[in-house]
Amino acid sequence: MNVYLDNAATTRQDEYVTQLINRVMLEAYANPSSVHLMGQTALSYVEEAREICAKAINCLPDEIIFTSGGTESDNMAIVGYAWKNSDKGKHIIASSIEHHAVLEACWRLERTGFEVSYIEPNSEGIIELENIKAAIRDDTILISAMHVNNEIGSIQDIAAIGTIAKECGIAFHTDAVQSFTKIPINVKEMNIDMMSVSAHKFHGPKGIGFMYLRKGIQLEPLIVGGGQERGMRSGTINAPLIAGMAQAVKIELSSRKETEQKIIKLREILMQRLFDSLDGIKINGSIESRIADNLNLYISGIKTDELLYACDLNGLCISAGSACAAGTIQDSHVIKAIGRNKGGASARITLSKYTTAEEIEFAAETIIAAVNKLRSK
Repeated sequence: MNVYLDNAATTRQDEYVTQLINRVMLEAYANPSSVHLMGQTALSYVEEAREICAKAINCLPDEIIFTSGGTESDNMAIVGYAWKNSDKGKHIIASSIEHHAVLEACWRLERTGFEVSYIEPNSEGIIELENIKAAIRDDTILISAMHVNNEIGSIQDIAAIGTIAKECGIAFHTDAVQSFTKIPINVKEMNIDMMSVSAHKFHGPKGIGFMYLRKGIQLEPLIVGGGQERGMRSGTINAPLIAGMAQAVKIELSSRKETEQKIIKLREILMQRLFDSLDGIKINGSIESRIADNLNLYISGIKTDELLYACDLNGLCISAGSACAAGTIQDSHVIKAIGRNKGGASARITLSKYTTAEEIEFAAETIIAAVNKLRSK
């Protein structure tokens, strides 16, 4: 039996999404920027998708910029905003547990004269609002805080952070890659100026995503050429994947509550089985403020790489954290930040709408057997 519980890394593409992508590829393959009928047919899929994505977060369709995914969107927001608005200041605030797409964009800016204040989380992976307020300076131009942490699943109070930013006249960006379609997002009510989304995290295709860019926010484009996407992201528009992403948005939003309830039930079963059978086990991150599909565990007395390899050999796919480190197992900056990087292993187990009770039982048995075997060495 092979069981996949690494859905925070990527999800299985929904079959209806695949069907629509194939149809657009075969029937509307013209360039959406072309003025002829076939080009305009392809463009109609793109603009319909723009409306679907906009409605999902309560924004205008022309505030949706299609990108290749979360990494590009994060870079566009952080670097693009800093380059365009450097005359207003060169100070940025970000949490220390951001995805590397945000952190490395910040490091890039630091090499060119910008200053970045990195806010450490508490032991549950939550960024405390007072620490953000204390970091604000007269030259602060941007705050970036991810909605849901990709490793430990902790949910940040994005609305509160957005309010702080708005009151201080500072732009606010959030990486919503792990939360979009799973947690309701209203960019107006939450005072979000820029937001990053990636389709493959919610059963859409890989290589496509979008950035919400509030009207009036100015960016320096990172990719220039043909002037597509309001001049913010030049290049031939990928109509099939954009249509597929929108299809995934519709599907996931239509069943969000039911899916969440199912996943929480399965997660609680898995957690109970593991805690009943193993000692020296703790939850990484918050229990109360946590995304439904994430269970990140600290298990004492073993090493992370040994646990992951043992599970993989027995048909269970789980991870140590982010999948964006070229297939390597590295010490997690998130686990370090919450103080759980010594004396044990940390494993991220992430579920999806396709996860079954049988798979959860298999996962529990596999992890318990692996831990007991490793501890007895």
